[in-house]
This record gives sequence, C-alpha cells and structure tokens, in this order.
Amino acid sequence: MKTNEQTSMAQPVSAAQLAYMQSHRRHHRFIRYARLTVLLCFLGLWETCADRDLIDSFFFSSPSRVAACFLSMVRDKSLFSHIGVTLLETVVSFLLVSLLSLVFATLLWYSRKLSEILEPYLVVLNSLPKSALAPLLIVWLGTGIKTIIVAGISVALFGAIISLYTSFLQADSEKQKLVYTLGGTRRDTFFKVVLPSCVPAILSNMKVNIGLALVGVIIGEFLAARQGLGYLILYGSQVFQLNMLITSILILCAIAMLLYQIIQGVEHYYKKKI
Repeated sequence: MKTNEQTSMAQPVSAAQLAYMQSHRRHHRFIRYARLTVLLCFLGLWETCADRDLIDSFFFSSPSRVAACFLSMVRDKSLFSHIGVTLLETVVSFLLVSLLSLVFATLLWYSRKLSEILEPYLVVLNSLPKSALAPLLIVWLGTGIKTIIVAGISVALFGAIISLYTSFLQADSEKQKLVYTLGGTRRDTFFKVVLPSCVPAILSNMKVNIGLALVGVIIGEFLAARQGLGYLILYGSQVFQLNMLITSILILCAIAMLLYQIIQGVEHYYKKKI
C-alpha cells in the first residue's frame, strides 16, 4: 500500500506549480547573468581607464596587469603555498569559533546567573578593536601560525557567542513548557526544542563567522607571518609591487566568496531536508 508521501509524489505537477517553478528559474538565471554583467562592465571600465591614462596604472593596476601578475606567481609556484596557508588558518579559526561559540552559548543558556555575570564582559570584548590585540598576541605567543589562528578566533568569537545565546533565548517558550510539563529536564528542552529550532540561526551565524575569521587571519598575517596572502599584501605595499598587492586582494575576495558559498550550500541543503 502506497504511503501518503508516495501518492503525493506520483501526482502530476499543476500548471500553476509549473509556471511558478519556471518563473523561479528565470529569476535566478537573470540574477546570475546580471551579476556577471556587472563584473564584466567593472573590469572593462577599469581596463579602459588604465589604458587611456584616466587613472595611473602604477597605483591602480588593471585587469590585464593583474592577470599577468597572477600567471607569473602561478608559474613560480609561490602563490599556491600562500593561498594554502591562509586557507588553512581561516578554516581552523572558523571551526574553532563555531565550536567554542556553541559551547559557551550553551553554558550561558543553561546558567542564567553565569550569563548575567559574563554578558557585559562579552559586550566589551566584542566591541574592542581586535587589531589592538594583535601586538599583545605576538608578545604572548610569538610569531607563527598559532598567533594568526588566535587572531582569527578573537575577531569572530565574542560576537558569535552573543548572537547564538540570543537565538537560544528566543526559542519557542510554549514548546519548552510542554517538555517540562511532560517531565523533561532542562537538557531535554535544549536538545529537543532549543537546539533544533536554532539550526538556521547557527548556519546564518557561521556565514558571518567565516568572513570574520578571514579578516582576523589577515590582520594576524600583517603582523606575524612570513607566508599567506596577508603577508603578500604587506610585502607588495612595502616594495611598491602594487600588481601583486591588488592580485592578492582579488584572490582574497574569491576565497571569501567561495567559503561563503560553501556555508550557504550547507544551509540550502538543510532547508531542503526539512
């Protein structure tokens, strides 16, 4: 005997549903083409202005010069090691931020007294310019990957804790009362009501954290690295190799977009599952 789900799946798609799906696909196709058009127009305008001396190509470079610099760095194989170092530091920082923020937000939700004690300190630490901490981290940890990862964590961690804790507090209170009414514990309430309802908020928080972790890593590489895209940016500015500097910045933009798209893909997959 067929289940209700199998029966509904066997039903033909109505004309209205088909029209909606086609409209939805057209919309997303238009958005993709519009984004590509904006990018191509920007690159074309940039190249034209540089070729016609409307802007100084020494300071502003141009797409052709950036492409030549990129290919040169690819040929001497120096670029891939710098990208790999920055990616490794960013991913490790991001994973640690995600884990630590979830743990600390959970502890704050479990203990109202602890949250009342720590909340002002979290707000102050989140408001503190993290670049001010970088020299102190170098003194404490020295130069190297540990310092850079900690710098990446420091930029995103406190805001992530506050955001997740706020999301936990906004979980459905009626469902929580129902769990307590049926004899459930606070642990049952958290794992059966609070955490499942906050998965979208956790994923949204992760999309923000991946960018902040990358920002923190670059700040750390400015001060405490001999490898990585942040080091390339700083080195390029010091020796006036601005093609290298702009190439590194554009690669950073591509990495940030890629990491964001990965998290967004996980979010879309989760939404389809529910």
